[in-house]
Amino acid sequence: MKMFNRVVIIGTGLIGGSLGLALKKQRLAGCVIGLSRHQKNSRLAKKAGAIDHIGESLAVVKDADLVILATPVNTIIDLGEKIAANINKDCIVIDVGSSKERIVSKLGALIPHFLGCHPLAGSEKKGVANLEEDIFKGSICIITPTVKTNRRVLNKIKRLWKELGADIIMLSPKKHDRVLGFTSHLPHALAYALINSIPDRSLGLSSNGLRDTTRISSSDAYLWSEIFLSNRSNLLTALSIFQKKLTALKLALESKNKGQLIKILLLANQKREKLG
Repeated sequence: MKMFNRVVIIGTGLIGGSLGLALKKQRLAGCVIGLSRHQKNSRLAKKAGAIDHIGESLAVVKDADLVILATPVNTIIDLGEKIAANINKDCIVIDVGSSKERIVSKLGALIPHFLGCHPLAGSEKKGVANLEEDIFKGSICIITPTVKTNRRVLNKIKRLWKELGADIIMLSPKKHDRVLGFTSHLPHALAYALINSIPDRSLGLSSNGLRDTTRISSSDAYLWSEIFLSNRSNLLTALSIFQKKLTALKLALESKNKGQLIKILLLANQKREKLG
């Protein structure tokens, strides 16, 4: 069932392009227009069936009733500022960035119907070549409304994500960044640090455990450097807590305290079970 007549997706990479595919598969949009910094990406997105038309400039948002900002976090605010004067008064604008507080604060003040969203979907893979129309099925989408958020807009975007197969969780932008600092940004930081700790000469003897633990270190370095910086204070807090836990493990080893070591490992077992 069509929810939007004209959708513009700015950023046709893995998430933006997959959104286009999903919108078209579910017949939720009359027309999907894609716009990317690199025209090649837009052409590939169209060839893959993720968009109907390629936008030539940001002016394409003029007649849209939904605009999706699906670019790296460091460009979302700039793009939102540029399109603010061109969108119609009823247009809904959402982003899919991995940090929220600064984005929501800036764009919420500029765009009447802006709503921050963060679909917890995707993988270490990137780009148009890895688009998945069902990428959001069974995933979680965090929506970050504020006291200014229009209830009609919120309900419509909640329905959109549900139609795409996602479960909805609502958090304040501040709480989103604090929680994701631990559950997403910290694991990525540790994966990068861990693989960099392994001597090159030892990589040939790697176990599946190392491959599993460091899989996300294959994620785009430029993208994740911006995510880390966008949530710097929360990530630093998470890293400090991790350092304390690592130090406790190191001290148990240094003192040959098997009882303390088992206690630490059992606690980890119990917490890991809660992930399901």
